[in-house]
Amino acid sequence: MLYRNFIAGVLAVAMASALAGCSDKKADSDTASQGNNEDITEEVTEEKIPPVPTEATDVNTVTFDDGVFSFAEAVSDDEQSATGTLSVGELMGNKMLKFTDDGKIALDGKVQKIKISASKLLAPENLPKVRRIEFDLYAQATDDKFVNEDGENVFVPGWIGGGGGTVTAKNDKWYDFAEFSGGEYDFEVSGAVHGEFKFLLADSGLCWSEDMEDANFLIMRWGISNESNIYIDNIVFYDEDNNSIPIEYQEEKSDENEEDTAAEEETSDEQISEEVGEGFDED
Repeated sequence: MLYRNFIAGVLAVAMASALAGCSDKKADSDTASQGNNEDITEEVTEEKIPPVPTEATDVNTVTFDDGVFSFAEAVSDDEQSATGTLSVGELMGNKMLKFTDDGKIALDGKVQKIKISASKLLAPENLPKVRRIEFDLYAQATDDKFVNEDGENVFVPGWIGGGGGTVTAKNDKWYDFAEFSGGEYDFEVSGAVHGEFKFLLADSGLCWSEDMEDANFLIMRWGISNESNIYIDNIVFYDEDNNSIPIEYQEEKSDENEEDTAAEEETSDEQISEEVGEGFDED
C-alpha cells in the first residue's frame, strides 16, 4: 500500500513538472512571437520616404519655371573651383537652375560655385533694401563613390554643406554670409537644403546700393563626398520688414542692339531733314 502511494506521488510530481514545462515553452513561444512582431513593426516604421521638392509659397520667387537664367553664372576662378555648365533642368518634376559638374576637378576640396546677379533681378532702387536672401539647394549623385558606414559604395550625394558671400557698396572686400548644411544618405537625390543669407551689418552700410554696377552673390557647395550635380530653386529677396521684394528682370543692352538703336536714330534724323528740305523747296 505504501509502495502504491509512493508510485502515485512520483507520477503526480512528474505530471506537474511536464505541465509546467509545456507552460514555459508556450510562454517562450509567445514571447518570441511578440518579439518578431515588434521587429517587423520597427522595420516598417523606419522605412525611408523619398524626398520631394519644396514648392514656392511667395509670389516674388525666382522659380526658373520660365527657363530664364541669364542672371546666373558658373564660376571657376581658382584651382579648387568645380568646372561645369548651367542650364534649367527638371528635378523631381520641378524646373530648377542646374549646375552640371564635368567631373574634371578631384573631389578633395572641390567647390561648386554659382554667381547670381541681383542687379539683373531687382529694380535698382530696390537693391539697397535687400536684407535677406533665401533659396533651396539640392544635390543629385552621378556616381557611387560615397562609402556608407557598412563600407558599401552607394549612389547618394552625401552631406551637403556650403556658404556664400558678396561685395558691398561700402567697400570691395568679401562679405561673408551664413553657412548652410544638410544631407541625404538614402536616395540618389537629396531633399531641399534651405539656405539663408543675411546682411548682418547693413546698418553700418555694408549692403548693396542703387548705383552698384553689378550687385551679386555667390552660392557655394563644399565638402563634396560624391560626384554630383547641384540645383538651385526658389530664390527670394526680403527687406528689413521681412517683406519679399518684387522680381523685375533687368535686360542689358547688347552692343548689337545699341548699334541698331543708333542706326534708327540716324535714319530718323535724315528723314526729318528731308521733310524740312522738301517744305522749303515748295515755298
